[in-house]
Amino acid sequence: MGKLSGIRVIDLSQFLPGPMLTVMMADHGAEVIKVEPAAGDPAREQAPFATYDGARHSVWFANLNRGKQSVVLDLKSEAGKASLRELVAGADVFVESFRPGVMARLGFDYESVRAIRPDIVYCSISAFGQDGALSHHPAHDMAVQALAGFLAVNDGADGTPVVPGAPSADLAAGLTGLSAVLMALVGRERTGEGAYIDCAMFDSMLPWCAHIAGSAIAGGPSPRSAQQRSLGGAAFYHVYATADGKHVVLGGRELKFARNLLGALEREDLYPLADAPAGEQGELIAFLSETFATRTRGEWEEWFADKDVAFAPVLDFREAFDAPHVAERGLLVTGAAGGSFIAPAIRFAGEAWTPGRVPGLGDGGA
Repeated sequence: MGKLSGIRVIDLSQFLPGPMLTVMMADHGAEVIKVEPAAGDPAREQAPFATYDGARHSVWFANLNRGKQSVVLDLKSEAGKASLRELVAGADVFVESFRPGVMARLGFDYESVRAIRPDIVYCSISAFGQDGALSHHPAHDMAVQALAGFLAVNDGADGTPVVPGAPSADLAAGLTGLSAVLMALVGRERTGEGAYIDCAMFDSMLPWCAHIAGSAIAGGPSPRSAQQRSLGGAAFYHVYATADGKHVVLGGRELKFARNLLGALEREDLYPLADAPAGEQGELIAFLSETFATRTRGEWEEWFADKDVAFAPVLDFREAFDAPHVAERGLLVTGAAGGSFIAPAIRFAGEAWTPGRVPGLGDGGA
């Protein structure tokens, strides 16, 4: 019995934010019914593929939709709408990620769904929210990051923004939506009332800039990476190249780490620079750049092994998944019938977790 056993979720979302929200619920016992069109969630066709439960599935789709049931409905037909109304009648949570206005046209906006199930917790996930000038503007993750200011500080040494490595706006919306749904369910236990959640990727992402965009938040100029302590302007929060063309990072600006490293390198004279404002540590960054370039990444890993410094090698995903820490924490799990799953980040002591079945299109599932 998981923490969410007995909760039924109707999930009309596709791609990433909505399925991320609902898979975290499915992982902890919720009954998640994934409503798909005849073509299925487009993530089903995203390579690479692997075998799960004897069937070929997208690794992306499998990891975000394990443990759910799949139902195919044509929501433009009366039969499809009738079937969805039946599902809604027994549901606790309703999740959708269409553009604003689509659900109203289909007859399943919040008011229509609430008429069927008065205490429903209804979550709409969109790029920019259900109202406002941008509400109907098409966008995926990177466009949201660009409009929220984040892409401007996701830049290279020459100041040119680069494609972000993680879809942070998608992920922020999934986590924010989950938090809101769980808050609403807790509130419903006390009041008996449901809730409507307007979860925007843009809104979800914006609070994440509080530690880097203080000057802009206060009405001043925008931060520039080279002058920011967390964006490359500080020597002890910086990426360095090694002799073999790989990279390492110093990822902790506490002065004790600077004291430990510079002492070991016999350059205590540079210690005051570690406490200088970001953007004024150029001499220290230059020294560390030259130093790290003298050895390979592996040699530096060995050298740092007995030193109390926030240091890490930059690993690719293959190296990261093969690292002992992943095995020790049980973070990559093989399903009973094959296929690799990333374990839930939310796990509870004393509760075992096994990945649920990956649903084929329209075959029910878990």
